[in-house]
Amino acid sequence: MASPRLGAARGPGRDPDDDWPPRLSLLARLDDVRRRLVRIALALVAGFLAAFAFITPIVEFVLKPLDARLPEGSRIIYTEPAEAFILDLKVAALVGAVVVSPYLLWQFWDLVAPALRARARRMAVGFVFSATLLFFVGASFAHFVVFPWAWTFFASFATEYMRFVPRIAPTFALYAKMILAFGIVFQLPIVVFFLARAGLVTHRTLLRQARIATLVAFVLAALLTPPDVVSQVLLAGPIMALYGVGILIAWVFGRRPDAGD
Repeated sequence: MASPRLGAARGPGRDPDDDWPPRLSLLARLDDVRRRLVRIALALVAGFLAAFAFITPIVEFVLKPLDARLPEGSRIIYTEPAEAFILDLKVAALVGAVVVSPYLLWQFWDLVAPALRARARRMAVGFVFSATLLFFVGASFAHFVVFPWAWTFFASFATEYMRFVPRIAPTFALYAKMILAFGIVFQLPIVVFFLARAGLVTHRTLLRQARIATLVAFVLAALLTPPDVVSQVLLAGPIMALYGVGILIAWVFGRRPDAGD
């Protein structure tokens, strides 16, 4: 007698997607989530330790360009005994998470894959590669273009009676915020791709909502960047460019009314 799960459902000529998603018990799903969370935690620890082993050149990579843009006689300082050490820990945590991000993305994809159809599950490699690449592009844009500009802007207010002597903790907090913000914002094409494939958005919908998207882009830029117009434009501009790329993606890869998944 055929198994009710694997017998008649897998007869000749049937699409394997017809039996998807698989029926797993709640305990099996929770156990799978637990195992993946443990793997993610171990990966983050490994990334942190690897980054901490090279913490001196990494911190120099972050701070040296900023120090070069300070007015003469100014330095980035720390005022608490453990502040510089805590900075090293924070930098190692951020860099370690970025280094292992492909593995984290793979675990996330593997977690949601059972709920996807076979065609979508085959996109795993493309998803991980694209998400990682776009994150690094966004983070690099923030590191090499946006943050140096914002830093120069802040330093420009120094006068002969007012010296710019930034503390290391808030400096790195702002840096990390911008790196993560740009890395996440640059995921927009991937989000649009999956929404378009699911039939939730079309290129026509995105075109109609362009004005609202522009407003949202500048609101996000105002929240995520320092309070100067150029930094906000340097984030809002790429958001709108990525939105345009998303329109093209939705047009090329969007779900057609007579197409399947």
